[in-house]
Amino acid sequence: MIKHLDTSSADFEASLQSIISSASEPSKSVLETVSKIITDVRARGDDALLEYTNLYDHHSVKLEALQIKKDEIKMALDRVSDLMRESLEEAARRIRSFHEKQKQETWIYTDDDGNELGQRVTPMERVGVYVPGGKAAYPSSVLMNVIPAQVAGVKEIIMVVPTPRGERNDLVLAAAEILGVSKIFSVGGAQAIAALAFGTNLIPKVDKIVGPGNIFVAAAKREVFGFVGIDMVAGPSEVVIVADKNANAEWVAMDLLAQAEHDEEATAILISPDKNFIESVEDNITKFLPDMERVKIIEASLKKNGRMIKTKNLKQAIEIVNVLAPEHLELAVNNPEVFLADIKNAGAIFMGKYSAESLGDYCVGPNHVLPTGRTARFSSPLGVYDFQKKTSLIKCINGSVSNIVKVASVLARGEGLTAHARSAEFRDDS
Repeated sequence: MIKHLDTSSADFEASLQSIISSASEPSKSVLETVSKIITDVRARGDDALLEYTNLYDHHSVKLEALQIKKDEIKMALDRVSDLMRESLEEAARRIRSFHEKQKQETWIYTDDDGNELGQRVTPMERVGVYVPGGKAAYPSSVLMNVIPAQVAGVKEIIMVVPTPRGERNDLVLAAAEILGVSKIFSVGGAQAIAALAFGTNLIPKVDKIVGPGNIFVAAAKREVFGFVGIDMVAGPSEVVIVADKNANAEWVAMDLLAQAEHDEEATAILISPDKNFIESVEDNITKFLPDMERVKIIEASLKKNGRMIKTKNLKQAIEIVNVLAPEHLELAVNNPEVFLADIKNAGAIFMGKYSAESLGDYCVGPNHVLPTGRTARFSSPLGVYDFQKKTSLIKCINGSVSNIVKVASVLARGEGLTAHARSAEFRDDS
């Protein structure tokens, strides 16, 4: 079911490149469909939004029914079990505690000439949060996307969530109620992204859109970027597990299964220098698989994107990690701290055998919205900083600008911009 690779094989580099290039790009038909929906919603507003929502969610409702009423949100929380409520509240507490430490503050300093320079940090006014629906419900996405925005000080949060066949998920609404999110609309897909980006009478225009979705949502976010900010264009989820012979084969096997059950495009990769350990993990996958509820999805994922890579040593394993730049990296090794300095590219690093990636998905604290498709080479996890704007502050003081006027004048004239030079020279107080 899972392809085996060995770094000592002559074709290994080609096999590694095939993993890197396997990320699925939207097809031409997807891009054309998304573009049509966005153009239509932008032009016709709520009429188009309602048509596409009824079409793709397979139901028939009136426009006003797309906004979920506050009492329905509250009743959803009342319907969940006490244990579920307590778990959501504890997860929210842990996530908020972590993100509070990310908040950036305004700063100002005085340079050697006496001029005041600095940076003002302010929150965005209004953001949109897309919460997936369909194959599964994700209250954890509500927590992970809303909390950093709240910590940043965002005044208004608009949440959209698809409700196929009109089915609204209590867990998603319960998470929203716990966080105090009250503006929720039962729309999804490219039409929801278009509504958030350009605004309709029903759904207000936002400054930034965050949250994961299917390939139509990802394509739509890519297309509206520039009119509105986005967090990232997320692809299928990924985990790479580096393990030594001392790791627990059962635990590693279950971690790979956990990743594969996301969807058929998910990627689960084990890298180890120990052949016997790799075989033991594969045996445990075979043992556990029949008991998994999403067995068909797991099988498809592991067959398409699952890999077990035998390396010469752990150093070589880390080199491969840096090439793959995975969304999630588990270091199921003794003394994982030893390898940190050599890891250049990873969205999140889970250190040691007790640090299961699934804990990060829900409640340990750091955000689970992470760069995928090797974008960890240049991107970061979603955080409070994504909802804060930075504005430079410059206050030049009379009697303190002579030195910088001279520098600016020379550089401006060197670029052939005489007006720039004279504008600076007018301020020369020497």
